[in-house]
Amino acid sequence: MSGTTASGSGRTAGVTRLARDGANRWTVLIVLCISLLFVALDTTILYVAVPSVTEDLRPGPVELLWIVDIYPLIAASLLILFGTLGDRVGRRRILLLGYGLFGLASAGAALAPNPQILMVARALLGIGGAMIMPATLSILRQVFPDRRERAVAIGVWSAVAAVGAAVGPVLGGFLVENYWWGSVFLINIPMMAVMLLVGRWLLPESRGERNGPWDVIGAIMAALGVLGIVLGVKRIGNGAALLGPATLGPIVIGTLLLIVFVRRQRRREHPLIDVRLFARPAFGTSVGCIVLAMLALVGLQLIAVQYLQLVLGLSPLETGVRMLPLVFAAMAAGLTGSKMLQALGPRLMVSAGFTLTAIAVLCLTMMNGQDHPWQLSLGFVLLGYGYQSTLFGAYESMLSESPAEQSGGAAAIGETSYQLGAGIGVALLGSVMNAAYAPGLAHVGKVPDHAAAAASHSLGEAYKVAAGLAPAARSALRAAARESFVHGLHITLVASAVLLMVGAAIALRLPRRAAESTERAEGEAPAGESAAGPGRDGAPAPAGSAR
Repeated sequence: MSGTTASGSGRTAGVTRLARDGANRWTVLIVLCISLLFVALDTTILYVAVPSVTEDLRPGPVELLWIVDIYPLIAASLLILFGTLGDRVGRRRILLLGYGLFGLASAGAALAPNPQILMVARALLGIGGAMIMPATLSILRQVFPDRRERAVAIGVWSAVAAVGAAVGPVLGGFLVENYWWGSVFLINIPMMAVMLLVGRWLLPESRGERNGPWDVIGAIMAALGVLGIVLGVKRIGNGAALLGPATLGPIVIGTLLLIVFVRRQRRREHPLIDVRLFARPAFGTSVGCIVLAMLALVGLQLIAVQYLQLVLGLSPLETGVRMLPLVFAAMAAGLTGSKMLQALGPRLMVSAGFTLTAIAVLCLTMMNGQDHPWQLSLGFVLLGYGYQSTLFGAYESMLSESPAEQSGGAAAIGETSYQLGAGIGVALLGSVMNAAYAPGLAHVGKVPDHAAAAASHSLGEAYKVAAGLAPAARSALRAAARESFVHGLHITLVASAVLLMVGAAIALRLPRRAAESTERAEGEAPAGESAAGPGRDGAPAPAGSAR
């Protein structure tokens, strides 16, 4: 990493002091994790509120789809833009702006009088989320220069991200059952106000080297490229034809834009993102592991929620409670991840995490039409621990491999990989599920063919169709739909396990051992000392030991 200028050292003085002050930097971690928690909550909290939103605002099918999808769509497409902009103008500044926008957009969403206003508010929430997510991880990278402490911090950070996404339906179910759908957004406002005040007072400002102009054209290319791919993938997940113009067009355009973006970054003297990072086995492999982990599990989580609600007949709140073993196991994996990383090393930790998750997924094939709460809980515990161990090791390796001055861009790549994997996973596993589910409803005794065809779209649709049939046909259709759904679930679980084992094989390219050295934050070395100067205990560190 190149030496810092005097002005660069001044900009990072606050980070340097925090790196030496244990109490303060752990307080910063708490602030960053609370920020991330509420951004992650908004990814899933609206799922259980959709029926209430539909009843109150009367959106059309396309409008309802955009209300649900526009938040993750906008957030995913702008992560690279705001991650690299934070490296340039200041990560704290971008984070505080994100707090403000997220709070204002939440107020607009909670009080939206029509679907159009709610869509705009959700889009603004996505912009605010894209400002917050990479900033939390890049500030964490700066505040914790020591890799062992940073591993602990990343464990807490990644556990909070998992908890936010998993707890979203629980909290959303509670709020919708006791208040009204707008309350799922209203809870963001006081917390973002507090974060804005506390963050302005406590969080340090940091930025990367400000050499050369910021590549505005490149940032827009990256945003539009990711937007096209995620939009196409989401349309596939929502039932559009795989090779239709509505899906293939955005994916092709998005891919071409990203290819041009990469070529542009290679030619520029001061690129937004140093694409040569992907040539490093640890960085490129870590990004691939994040994509595969999300691809294999996010779509599966949505299918599991449908199983708990539609097959077992649980309420949204009861469904959320059933998912809590997964949440607690993920938290435990995040909190113990640092010790595991030191004991096992990145290669074994990530590969073992994938393998344990695959075993857990195969154990969940025990799910059938009967409720087995203890067996499900055991499967969710193994799933949560293995899944979070995988993400922990991958994120830690990715972030440690990237230079400190590019931490915003690296964090944005990690978060974009997370979102892209999630979108592809919903589309891919959803398609597998539909392909396995539909044939079982081709011919159901006592049920008209047109009703059976309509019921083959989804289990929820089957229940709606059955409600309008005679008692004997209703019972036959519901039973056939449940049986077909469980069969499709088993096929999808096997497909997910295969993807996870592919991830376990790819993870073998990661380093065998974690670095033992203390990495200095940008500008931490006192004047006159090199980056290879004295370590924490005053002993000289060997040159090149930063990585």
